[in-house]
Amino acid sequence: MKNFSLALVSAAVLLAGCAAPPPPVSHDGLHLIDNRDLDQVYLKPNIELDAYDAVSLKPCTVAFRDNWQRNQNSSISAGRTRVTDEDMDVIKGRLAEACDKYFRQALEKDPAYRIVAEGEPSDGRVLDVRPSIIDLDVTAPDLNDVGMVTTYTTDSGEMTLFLEAFDGATGEILARVVDRKRDRDDMYLEWTNRATNMHDANMALRSWTKDLREGLDKARAL
Repeated sequence: MKNFSLALVSAAVLLAGCAAPPPPVSHDGLHLIDNRDLDQVYLKPNIELDAYDAVSLKPCTVAFRDNWQRNQNSSISAGRTRVTDEDMDVIKGRLAEACDKYFRQALEKDPAYRIVAEGEPSDGRVLDVRPSIIDLDVTAPDLNDVGMVTTYTTDSGEMTLFLEAFDGATGEILARVVDRKRDRDDMYLEWTNRATNMHDANMALRSWTKDLREGLDKARAL
């Protein structure tokens, strides 16, 4: 929990500066590199990822945007179901499960990376990968409203990937990725429900995990 709290603080600082160019060197010595697919990619100078022969993939954590629940409930009309803490836990659980699935699938794609469980002994060096979804903003959460309630929106919302990679033995920070994705707003109202929300979230996750796999492959090939 402490590590996640520190990650959220770091993410908040980075997100707060999204309107301005990100710093070339992070507070912990990582250097910003050019990347056309992701908003911010920071790496340790002279990192040699080919020295790591296994990956420890930590469970994905999910955090809503500040005041999301309050803002949702303030806009709900009389008689509609209000967003509860339990609703938020369910949404976070579904998204975390999907996040775990897509990251694992990306790493297991041929040629597969060896994935080790936390605490599992390894003969070589282990890359500790910790993905998080932060600043989650679901435009219209599909709640269990009484009666037939249909919601139409122009987009399903947005969320930000905050991923860090560490040396599994020393805990040294090696890389950090921050990338925000928003569902395409085409100005046309569309039916929004649980299935469409997850479909859009899955598209973002597939894009992120594809970029991660390609980035790891390129870094190991250098």
